[in-house]
Amino acid sequence: MPPKKSSRKSHNVYVVELSKRVWTADHKFRAANPHYMGVQPCLYVGMTSLEPEQRFKKHLAGAKSKKGHKISSKYVEKYGMYLRPSLYEQYNPLSLADAKIMEERLANSLKKEGYAVWWN
Repeated sequence: MPPKKSSRKSHNVYVVELSKRVWTADHKFRAANPHYMGVQPCLYVGMTSLEPEQRFKKHLAGAKSKKGHKISSKYVEKYGMYLRPSLYEQYNPLSLADAKIMEERLANSLKKEGYAVWWN
């Protein structure tokens, strides 16, 4: 019997390092990170059904859905520098349900370690 679709490990979490310019340029990013001390890098945490490298390229290109809706993060598109595999590789692959949970847990964990983090 094939596994339930929701339990298939077809998703990944990923982390992108952002330029620190995001800190000075975006008030929403600063507001989301009130305890940031400026020592660690700024990061974006996401989840995807693609390989992280493919998803990162879509962010940088300002990808849109077939219906024309923007599917890239403005933070990665404008400030994304590179992927940080050492911060996420150990968690992949995941089911969709687990990826949603891990995205939030990873973002909050990185914030506790002193990073400024955006995720959605």
